Amino acid sequence: MLLNNYNMKNRFKLIVTASVFTFSYAVQARENIGARIATSQSQTKSVMALCAPAAAKEDLDINNVRATILTGGDMWWDLTDGKYLVPKPAPGKNGPTSMFAGSLWIGGFDASSTLKVAAMTYRQTGNDYWPGPLSSTAVTDATICLTWDKFFKIDKGDVQKYINWFNAGSIGPNPTPAAGMDVILNWPSIGPEGQPMAPYYDANGNGVYDPYAGDYPDFWLGDGTRPAGQTACDAALFGDQVLFWVFNDKGNVHSETGGAAIGIEIQAQAFAFQTNDEINNMTFYHYTVINKSSFRLDSTFFGVWADSDLGSATDDYVGCDVGLGLGYCYNGDLVDDSPSPGQIPYGINPPAIGIDFFEGPFADPNGIDDAASTVPASFVGYGDVIPDNERIGMSKFVYYNNDGSNTGNPNGATDFYNYLAGVWRDNTPLTYGGTGHLTGVTCDYMFPGSSDPTGFGTGGSPQPPWSESVIPADRRFLQSAGPFTLQPGAVNTVTTGVVWARATQGGPLASVTLMKGADAKAQDLFDNCFALLNGPDAPNLAIQELENQLILTWTNPSTSNNYSENYTEDYDKSTGSDSLYRFQGYIVYQLKDESVTSADLYNVDKARIVLQCDKTDNVKQIVNFTNNVALQALVPQEMVNGADKGIVHSLSITEDKFAIGNPALVNHKTYYFAVIAYGYTP
Repeated sequence: MLLNNYNMKNRFKLIVTASVFTFSYAVQARENIGARIATSQSQTKSVMALCAPAAAKEDLDINNVRATILTGGDMWWDLTDGKYLVPKPAPGKNGPTSMFAGSLWIGGFDASSTLKVAAMTYRQTGNDYWPGPLSSTAVTDATICLTWDKFFKIDKGDVQKYINWFNAGSIGPNPTPAAGMDVILNWPSIGPEGQPMAPYYDANGNGVYDPYAGDYPDFWLGDGTRPAGQTACDAALFGDQVLFWVFNDKGNVHSETGGAAIGIEIQAQAFAFQTNDEINNMTFYHYTVINKSSFRLDSTFFGVWADSDLGSATDDYVGCDVGLGLGYCYNGDLVDDSPSPGQIPYGINPPAIGIDFFEGPFADPNGIDDAASTVPASFVGYGDVIPDNERIGMSKFVYYNNDGSNTGNPNGATDFYNYLAGVWRDNTPLTYGGTGHLTGVTCDYMFPGSSDPTGFGTGGSPQPPWSESVIPADRRFLQSAGPFTLQPGAVNTVTTGVVWARATQGGPLASVTLMKGADAKAQDLFDNCFALLNGPDAPNLAIQELENQLILTWTNPSTSNNYSENYTEDYDKSTGSDSLYRFQGYIVYQLKDESVTSADLYNVDKARIVLQCDKTDNVKQIVNFTNNVALQALVPQEMVNGADKGIVHSLSITEDKFAIGNPALVNHKTYYFAVIAYGYTP
C-alpha cells in the first residue's frame, strides 16, 4: 500500500514574465423572496447586550476548497456572493461555487412554553448570533463582542515547527519565536472570566497555557510529544488547518428570526486536510454548544441549514441518505447552465455536494444502552453496551423553496422551529411522496431515495423509493437532530462535514454516487478521531535556470519527518507483524498550470510524470485498493510502477510534457512542477 505527501508550494517557473488578471463578478445574492417580518418576541424577558453585527471573515483554504467563514454564525458567503468554491481557483480568480450560505439553527421551549430560537440565513432582517463568549450568567457586552470578532487561523504544520523549535532547546528568558509562532503565543486559551476556550495541550498539567513551557494548540502530532498511551482521540483540534472562533445568541435582539434568546455560547472550529484523495475536497465543522442560561429547554433541535447553489442556483435538486446521515444537492438536469447574473456554472457532468451530520446532541438519559436497531446507522453510541452515551444523528431532513408559499422561506420564529421539527409553515407535517406537502403518510425525511428500507422515517412502515422529480429550482435544505432536553450548563458537540465529488461521465447521478463514496471515507475519518497518516513530508524543491533548461534538486530539511529519508509511521494492521510505512521513493510531476492540486496528480490532462525513482529493494508495482460504491467492492488502482534503480535527488528538464509540436523548453514561459515523497508498507 502506498502513502504519499504532496507539497503545494513546489511550483517553479522558467525565466518568467507573466501577467496576472483579476476578475470581479457582480453576483446577485440568493436572498429570501417573499414578505419578511422583523419582530422581537419575548426579548424583554432577558437583558440583551448592544453588540454590533459580526464583521470578521476568513478563508479555510489549505486544500482544494476555499470556504469563507463569518464570525456571526453564518458561513460560505461574504454577505454578497457565495464563497464555497470547489475546485479552489487560483489567487485573484473566481470559479463556480458549490454552496451559497449555511448556518447552525437551534430551537426549543422553556418551562413557560416560550419558544426560543437562534438561526441565521442572509441577515436580511438582522442577526441572531454575535461574536464572542458569554459569562457564567449568560451575558456579554459590546466590548467583548468587538474584541472577539476575529478568527484564530492556524496550520498544524506551524505547530509542528514550534515543537521542533522547542525540542531543539530554543528557549530561555528571551527566546526568539519560531516562524509562525505568533498565533501559538496568542492562542485564545481562556475567556474574559478565565473560562476555558480554545483547546490546548498542557505539557506540565498546571492548567495555565504557556507555550514557553511546551504547551501548544491541541493537535495530535503523533511525534511522541504526549505521554504514552494517548491517541488521536485525546486531542481536540483536527485537520491540517483550523479556524477557531466563538459566537453567542445574547449579543443583541434576535432580529433574524424574531425569537427569544436562549443563552448559548458556541465554540467553533472549521478544519480541512490537504491530501491527494477525496478528503482534499472536504471541509469539516465542530461546534461545542454550551447552554449558559439558567433554564431547561425542552423539545430542542439542533439543525444545519444550507443554501446549496451548485454552480447555477436555478436548476438544483436535493435529497438525503438516511443511513449515512447525509443531506445533499445535485443538478436537476444533465448540464449545469442558465446561471443568474455573475454566477459561473459547472457545465456538463456537474458535481454533487453533501453535508454529513456525523455527531449530534446527546439523547435524553434513560439508564440503558439503546439498541442500534432502533435508529439509523449514522446515530452514535447505540448498541455499544454503554448506557446514556447515545448521540442523535440526522433525525429530520427538510427542503424548502425560495418563495413565500407554505413550503417556502421561513418568516418568523415559529417557521424556523417548525422546519427544525419537520413541519411546514402551515403547521402540517412532512408527508411522503410528491412535494412532501399533504401527499401521503407523515415522514421525517424528504427525498430519501431508497436509503430508508426499514421505514425508520415513516414510523416503521417501509415506502417505495422517493426522489425529486419536479422542475429543478433554487433549493435550500435543513437537517436537524432532536428532540432532546437541553439542560442548564449542558455541553453538546455537533460535528458535520461537507463532501464533494464530480464524475467525468454519467451525469449528475454519477456524481451523487461518487459523493456518497467520498462520504463513506469521511465517516471513517470521523470514526478514527480525524487522524490521518501523515505520509513522508514532501521535500523542498529548488531550481537552477539555464538556457532552455531547468535543473531541479530536492532535499529534506532537518525538520522533515523524512530527514535522511528515514520516514516511518505506524498504523493499525490486522495481520502480520510489520505495521510500519517506510519511505520508498519520489515522483516528480510537470503540472498543466497553477490551478492543479494534489487531487489531480492522476489526471494526465493536468499532471504528467517526468521522473520516478525508488529504493532498490525489488518493490516495483504498488497497488492501493479503494472502495467503489457503485460496484460495492474494493477496486485496485496502480499507484506506482517503480524503476527499482535507486534514489536520485536532481533532474535536468529540457522538454515540456504538455507541448504541442516541438517539446523543447521555451524561455520567458511559465512552467509548473511538483514533487511527492511516498511511503510503502507490504
